[in-house]
Amino acid sequence: MTTDIVIRLVLNSSSIPRSKPTDDVDWSLNEAALSLSVLDVGAVKSQLDTLGSSYQDKSIKSFSGTFQLIELYTLDPLNNTIIFSNKPAFPSVLDVPLTGPGSIDEAANKPGKTKKIGVLTSGGDAPGMNACVRAVVRYGISKGCDVFAVYEGYQGLVDGGIKKMDWKSVRGYLAIGGTSIGTARCMPFKTREGRLQAAENLIKNGVDSLIVCGGDGSLTGADVFRSEWSGLNDELLKTGRITEEQSNAYKHLTIVGLVGSIDNDMSSTDITIGAVTSLHRICESVDSIGTTALSHSRAFVIEVMGRHCGWLALAAGIATGADFIFIPERPPSQDDWESVLCSVAQRHRELGKRKTVVIVAEGAIDKHLNPIKAEHIKDILTDRLGLDTRVTTLGHTQRGGSPAAYDRILATIQSIEAVEAVLRSTPETPSPMIGMSSNKVTSGPLMKAVELTHEVAKAIGDKNFARAMELRDPQFAEEYEAYNASTILDDETMLLPEHLRLNIGIIHVGAPAGGMNAATRTAVRYALNRGHKPFGINNGFPGLARGSIEEMSWICVDGWSPRGGSELGTNRAVPGESVDIGMIAYQIQKHNIQSLLVIGGFEAFASVIHLEAARSQYPSLCIPISLIPATVSNNVPGTDFSLGSDTALNAIVDSCDAIVQSARSSRRRVFVVEVQGGRSGYLAVEAGLASGASTIYIPEEGINLSRLQSDSRHLMAMYMDDAADKSEGRIILRNETVSKTYTTQVISDILKDEGHALFDSRTAVLGHIQQGVNPSPMDRIRATRLAKSCIDFFEKHTSAALGIAYKQKAPVPVELTKATESAAVVGVSGSDVAYNPVKDLIKVTDMKNRKPLDAWWLEHRPFVDLLSGRGLFTPEAQANIHRS
Repeated sequence: MTTDIVIRLVLNSSSIPRSKPTDDVDWSLNEAALSLSVLDVGAVKSQLDTLGSSYQDKSIKSFSGTFQLIELYTLDPLNNTIIFSNKPAFPSVLDVPLTGPGSIDEAANKPGKTKKIGVLTSGGDAPGMNACVRAVVRYGISKGCDVFAVYEGYQGLVDGGIKKMDWKSVRGYLAIGGTSIGTARCMPFKTREGRLQAAENLIKNGVDSLIVCGGDGSLTGADVFRSEWSGLNDELLKTGRITEEQSNAYKHLTIVGLVGSIDNDMSSTDITIGAVTSLHRICESVDSIGTTALSHSRAFVIEVMGRHCGWLALAAGIATGADFIFIPERPPSQDDWESVLCSVAQRHRELGKRKTVVIVAEGAIDKHLNPIKAEHIKDILTDRLGLDTRVTTLGHTQRGGSPAAYDRILATIQSIEAVEAVLRSTPETPSPMIGMSSNKVTSGPLMKAVELTHEVAKAIGDKNFARAMELRDPQFAEEYEAYNASTILDDETMLLPEHLRLNIGIIHVGAPAGGMNAATRTAVRYALNRGHKPFGINNGFPGLARGSIEEMSWICVDGWSPRGGSELGTNRAVPGESVDIGMIAYQIQKHNIQSLLVIGGFEAFASVIHLEAARSQYPSLCIPISLIPATVSNNVPGTDFSLGSDTALNAIVDSCDAIVQSARSSRRRVFVVEVQGGRSGYLAVEAGLASGASTIYIPEEGINLSRLQSDSRHLMAMYMDDAADKSEGRIILRNETVSKTYTTQVISDILKDEGHALFDSRTAVLGHIQQGVNPSPMDRIRATRLAKSCIDFFEKHTSAALGIAYKQKAPVPVELTKATESAAVVGVSGSDVAYNPVKDLIKVTDMKNRKPLDAWWLEHRPFVDLLSGRGLFTPEAQANIHRS
């Protein structure tokens, strides 16, 4: 990149010298007349000393010490500034300082002493704990804090296992399950002497804030520690174990709690870190067991974790289509629950099922608080029904493996809030617990959440099972009801009066998406349980126009929950555009379809708009029409999440993990990964956060040459800081439609060229693998909940017209409803199911770019760049860190 040259400087005697700057002025702020590239700063300094020339040495080392930035400033005889540096000869990170977290400007504005934060993981390990540690470390550093990891949980506090972390300490943490800083049971911490030693270790390391990721026991221990802190501090001072200066400096301890628990058993939060990944492991196992059970027509009893919380068992039961579940909060209401179990299993067999799957939480009980064990269930199924029954206890496989995309994102955004909670904390502030409620990060009193959590166990112990269900989040009860309504109660107890029963059409529209089949399965079975007739419409609206409609039975949708794609077949054609809407109306009337369930993406949304608008022309379209959003792009208005988007995220993240591994193995390689999403950047933003991307390109921001130059400098800065023989692999995510000019290949070529041999660049286009193989558990659960809600929606909007016709003994009318509210998107809003009329949603939709005007996920966008170290690897930022 550079060559050895000799430069002769000729002094013009007629030139007027500048005024010589004083030694206490920073010469690096002067305009330079000449910059010379050198490799040996010592030799230059020796020569300048020999000449008696003054100089200022601004050289610094990188975080790792493997890269030294040489910056030596001296003056020529005319007092012009000359720079000796090993800066690259090409435009580099040194020329245009990046702004943002970690920049000199931000650091210069930080008053007071550096905040020192400790982070520890405690209790049972949970996937996502490493993502917590990574986010705390990196976000803490970006806010000017020193961050320390406490190894082996509370045992590390007692033993002094406290280590200062730097940016590189947490590289690769996102994809690793469990906790890399360890967790251990610690009996000494339960004693005052143990906590005294822990306080001494923290004070001597200068740490006065702890972010604890663990379950309710771990968080309770942390709050007890805080409550005793003042007394521990005084005792340490009196016994001479700390100085008076140390005592005064660390009078208060700040505690912030993050809930890491695979059981999802903490109150005051909708979900805990690790629970979704654990559900992934369970569903993978049950799906695998299902194939062997089907082959041999066997029954399997599967035990999952959950001593006081049945979330895993319930969620797994919904996601896998289990025949029966047992959970602590809602034991069987009958004394003879064994007969009820056998009745359900026998009915399902009579309907044509070849397998029986029962999922039991380890803490399952009957209504008299007697344990219900897997072996006992096995004996019942074997002895009473003669089924070849096996027991599988999943055990610690539920804790293992790489975290799911959801847990990586959840842990990251909650940990960022935890650092913010530390920074705004005061001695009077109660210890906060960071949670998630209605799809938003929350911060509430830690001990109040612990108290409510313990109240669940107390309610169960008091046989107050209704109270136990109340203490769970509202979604828990709703999902339990949906499971029962679509799986257990198929015994005619839910049938509606004959005059209120409907013919319901179910159609898939748009590209395939994970969860379409799960939604169809629930809709069919719940409709049958209510006495309705469900009809499957093949191949979208073109199929409907041809009359490709068939009645669906209970058994025909068996096993659909774990299947990806669309079993009915799907098509992008939209009525009124590429399909004759008159033929659609004709077929609906011919087959007496009285409600229409549409499952699909933006094409489905446009279809419902057209059908609703055509009601004035076609009476047969005056029926309730509901849309369940199902698209990997998550670009349908009226919902936070579309079916298929979580499956796509996991497919992208799994692929990115593999690509990063390849890039790391190849050394100094950047992959530009193209992801789907249409004109919505949802997949790129969330996958970028979950995979640790260096940056992302999304339609909401666009892309230009200056942005690419900035990103190139960012990558160069990081690779210059890497150890020469341990360079990291990195990825950049590009939305497929972000630019027609800057294609994935063009971006890769530009980065490679601008990188000046510091790194190589390749491309990866993920394409249709993003649709996934099997739907994720989250997509299956959302599908079940929304499908049941749609059937309820149909009943609500037809009962009045059907009731009037019945009373008047008149024929059932063709027009059942013209209400605007009866053509709606049925989606997820926070933790609730929302019913939004399509007419209202048009106002908040960018129809041209096919996406909502508002995007809740955009607030995550800055975290992608921030946690990749943007601005932190410039020499200016490093110099600031070095000086501090």
